[in-house]
Amino acid sequence: MKTNSYVPPSNVMDLLLDAVCVVDMLGSFVFVSAAGEQIFGYPPAEMIGKPVIDFVFHEDRERTLQAIGEIVDGHPFPHFENRYVRKDGQVVHLMWSARWSETDQVRVAVARDVSELKRAESWQAALYALSEAAHAAEDLLALFQRIHQIIAGLLPAASFFVALYDAERDELSFPYPVDEQDPVPASQQPASVALSAEVIRSGQVLLVSPDMAGKPLSWLGVPLAAKNGIIGSIAVQGHHASEPYGPKDVELLQFVSTQVATAIERKQMELSLQHSARHDPLTDLPNRALFHDRLQAALLLADRNETRLALLYLDLDRFKEVNDTLGHPVGDLLLQETACRLRQCVRDSDTVGRVGGDEFLVLLNGIPLQKHAVSIAEKIRAALDEPFDLAGHLVHVSPSIGIALYPEHGDDYRQLIHSADAAMYAAKKRGGNRSGMSPGADALDKPGGGNPA
Repeated sequence: MKTNSYVPPSNVMDLLLDAVCVVDMLGSFVFVSAAGEQIFGYPPAEMIGKPVIDFVFHEDRERTLQAIGEIVDGHPFPHFENRYVRKDGQVVHLMWSARWSETDQVRVAVARDVSELKRAESWQAALYALSEAAHAAEDLLALFQRIHQIIAGLLPAASFFVALYDAERDELSFPYPVDEQDPVPASQQPASVALSAEVIRSGQVLLVSPDMAGKPLSWLGVPLAAKNGIIGSIAVQGHHASEPYGPKDVELLQFVSTQVATAIERKQMELSLQHSARHDPLTDLPNRALFHDRLQAALLLADRNETRLALLYLDLDRFKEVNDTLGHPVGDLLLQETACRLRQCVRDSDTVGRVGGDEFLVLLNGIPLQKHAVSIAEKIRAALDEPFDLAGHLVHVSPSIGIALYPEHGDDYRQLIHSADAAMYAAKKRGGNRSGMSPGADALDKPGGGNPA
């Protein structure tokens, strides 16, 4: 059977969706098919005679030149990928099939725009990375740092802010403000605070262009929508008017924000559960298990550095009387106020814990002399001896405080707690409202022994 031949029209290359390009030995375009305008944004006439490398995204130029060298040497490249900058400033991902014609002394290449495919791959990779970060990050700061790295790989994000909203307190905080151009924290930048608050209030994306901002910066913020409502926002900021955020950046950040909100919510829940397991629910002080862990860690550090530490064991005198006469709600208020006053009497490096009932432990790190521990104990005694105004009741209690020092009263946490506990009961037997040192500490402040001054 005879097959009819087909003679393609002269404009067949202009019918192709991929761009056909011919480049001379000097590296300049000598021909670009009609599809080139759709891909590069330039009419073919504006590309003819121009060096190819001028259109290549700056970060891809070196490896593009290396690939060109191999093509000219006779090695065809069927799947080479790089990025070009369109006339409108957008960056496109291209896949090239190219070879060198020795006869014509030109390089012939076909370019296909794979930007959408690359974007889908990037989004999928971001989804996996965010999921991994949510499970691997030890705390929210580590999670925010990883989220920043992921977003920076998808769009300009040298300036990146996470704002979290506490609905119960009606407070806006910035746990992760990073701005490479402005050393002032986001929480102190009126524009950042106002824009983030607007995103959270409205629950809508907010895109501020350089013209709207009145300065050469672009700002894009999206809400973090969780199951129980808006929990905050994430925002990126560009300081160059030549790189404004556009619709694709909005779509991308919205996609990421969904994953980020879920990751933050999950991490907050994990941290909340961990906190609850290690803290007293009434006073929010470290519980017995956490206090013991911190005490053991402090003992290891003191042993390594050959330093001292002190442990105070205190009990509230007449606490049972308050509970019996005024009721448990007032007793709970008393314990909560006691915890607040104890925190105010010690340093941030020290630890206050509630170990049961009306008993508290105080770990004092780096206490060089007995008199320093005694001084802090007296400060605590005086603070707790002041009356408490609780639900309209003026309550008077006082503490009995036992003091134990490391290493003199014990070289492990059990011995130290036992020594402080014994000293506390001894102080209570003497009438309470006093502090007492564990036996055997008379000469701690004098290397040569003798009674303390």
